[in-house]
Amino acid sequence: MLNALLVSFAVVFVAELGDKSQLMAMTFAARFKWWVVLLGITAATALTHIASVGIGFALGSAIPSQLITAVAGVSMLVFAFWTWRGDTLSDDETATADRVTRSVFLAVASAFFLAELGDKTMLATITLTTQHNWFGVWVGSTLGMVAADALAIAVGALLGAKLPERAIAIGATVLFFGFGAWLLAEAWPELDATSRIVTGLVVAATMIGGGLVVRRAHRAAAAAPSTPEVQDSTPGPGRTALH
Repeated sequence: MLNALLVSFAVVFVAELGDKSQLMAMTFAARFKWWVVLLGITAATALTHIASVGIGFALGSAIPSQLITAVAGVSMLVFAFWTWRGDTLSDDETATADRVTRSVFLAVASAFFLAELGDKTMLATITLTTQHNWFGVWVGSTLGMVAADALAIAVGALLGAKLPERAIAIGATVLFFGFGAWLLAEAWPELDATSRIVTGLVVAATMIGGGLVVRRAHRAAAAAPSTPEVQDSTPGPGRTALH
């Protein structure tokens, strides 16, 4: 169980770096009490991940272990491209953080619960449960996500600024590619010829498709018009007016 806890903590912590829920945590923490935001995130995470564990446990009982390992490897490659593409808050998610004034705990918990449905941390938890002890995965994945979001809360509450998202995304992407390669190498000797062909085709499709998605996302981001900053010309403390 300890191994399941540690592996799940590491995988989910990395998956959460630069994710939209971490950006949401930072946004909420800049406006509300940090401990209320953290409690809301913890409650939503525990609920979401217990559902993920249930799904993963059911799948793990029905699928051969070597095939599960191969699927897990491909999933890690998908997570790598997902992270590399980058994540941003939608207008609705930003508006939610802006307009909440009462029932902060419920607002944060519900926002995070909805944001995590179908997210890569939920999918990672499902995948991990097919291979490891379910309770260890639940505890480890919950702690991993809370720890990553606590980091964002600290930044939002104390510094009021974001971590260097690009550097975080690159680091997390490299780790996910490493996890994926490791799992695929572990599963490959145990697969039959047909499974190897299918796995190879899926990996190739994932690499090509993921590369195209990332390229398109980065082109769209580069083409998006940037809003010019308006500089304040009013002299302030320690500043002199230019003549």
